[in-house]
Amino acid sequence: MMHLYNSASRHKDEFKPLHAEQVTMYCCGPTVYNYAHIGNLRTYIFEDLLARTLRLHYPLKHVMNVTDVGHLVSDADDGEDKMELGAAREGKSAWDIAKFYEAKFWADYDALHCTRPSVVSRATEHINEMIALVKTLEEKGYTYRTSDGIYYDTSKFDRYDALVGHARICGLQGGARVEMSDEKRNPTDFALWKFSPKDKKRQMEWDSPWGVGFPGWHIECSAMAMKYLGHTLDIHCGGIDHVTIHHTNEIAQSEAATGEKYVNYWVHGEFLILRSGKMSKSGGTFVTLDVLKEKGYEPLAYRYLCLGAHYRTQLEFSYESMDSASKSLKNLRALAQQAQEAAGGAAQDTENARAWKDKFTAAMEDDLNAPKALAVTWEAVRSAELSAGEKLAFLQFADSILSLDLFKQSAPARQELPAEVEKLLAERAQARAAKDWKKSDELRDAIARAGYIVKDTPKGQQAEKK
Repeated sequence: MMHLYNSASRHKDEFKPLHAEQVTMYCCGPTVYNYAHIGNLRTYIFEDLLARTLRLHYPLKHVMNVTDVGHLVSDADDGEDKMELGAAREGKSAWDIAKFYEAKFWADYDALHCTRPSVVSRATEHINEMIALVKTLEEKGYTYRTSDGIYYDTSKFDRYDALVGHARICGLQGGARVEMSDEKRNPTDFALWKFSPKDKKRQMEWDSPWGVGFPGWHIECSAMAMKYLGHTLDIHCGGIDHVTIHHTNEIAQSEAATGEKYVNYWVHGEFLILRSGKMSKSGGTFVTLDVLKEKGYEPLAYRYLCLGAHYRTQLEFSYESMDSASKSLKNLRALAQQAQEAAGGAAQDTENARAWKDKFTAAMEDDLNAPKALAVTWEAVRSAELSAGEKLAFLQFADSILSLDLFKQSAPARQELPAEVEKLLAERAQARAAKDWKKSDELRDAIARAGYIVKDTPKGQQAEKK
């Protein structure tokens, strides 16, 4: 029996899908104008854990959007579109920016062993669906026109505070969210369709019944989620920062259009933070997966770090914590491989092994308690109650959820070389850089006399003892 913390009810609810034959889940995906930072990637790791746990019991249809147009830099529905901003920053077309950063996102996503969604929906490929949804809202009297776009009138939707609560909406009404303009009826009103500026041509714009323009960010998710998953979704995921505005607006426009409940379970992940505060692209304080790799950390060490904190708690990032995660992952793999070798590769799925699997599953089904599931994994691998074959059976199951590549062989440690050989190698590298091939060969011979063979590889020189 699975329980999830539901942001709408504000407590853990028993998960009861609409249809047991297929659970539906929509996850807010990346805005592909820049690299994803590791705070963004933490959200996708928790969503992957949720997907893997759900699949223990149900077929799952998992949809993720890619925002490649319409996401403005301001919550006040003004400022530049992030895609156009990225294009100006790099001197490329907005379409090329989207293609490049989406490919990089999926490379990071795969490196972290996140399972690809059933459906990937790009905003630019669903403009017709968005226009149709705006037209429905217009016909039902929820919209009005200003000089810069078609807006949703939040005062006409009496459940606008459903996700965040009345007190927080009152705070937004006080002006903390946006500066009130002459044309905006309410501070919380938001753009459904923005008109292209008259003084310059956008790279991404489309014809619509209201004029040439582009969709608002919020309308994208509602249109795509309902196209693939129906009017009512089982689960909608995203970062905690989406609750107040983006997901609140999704509910308003979706339920106004259909007259039906939009989402049964809202599941949100907390921030990854630096000591200086929230990780942010706009503030220039963000770390990418490539940065971690350049510093010698493998991507799954970061996944391990994320598993050590509950998805609903803030996680403070530091390189010291990465060092600890890397060491723990290495040690866990070593114990897993010992069990595999001792069992001769033969897993024994006994009643005892299944009891440990049940303990692991119970932790994951308790609002994705990955830290507890990880603790159960360590207990099992060290337990005297389990044979090597039973440990192997348990670990194979646990790794289908944790996805830490527990049976991956560690790379051999770098062979320590005598200082004399290191010096000769450095001199040879300089000679090769200067294309002094005669001296390079002489130094190779000198290294050979010291008892080592030199190999030239794509990664540089490598010396091995004869």
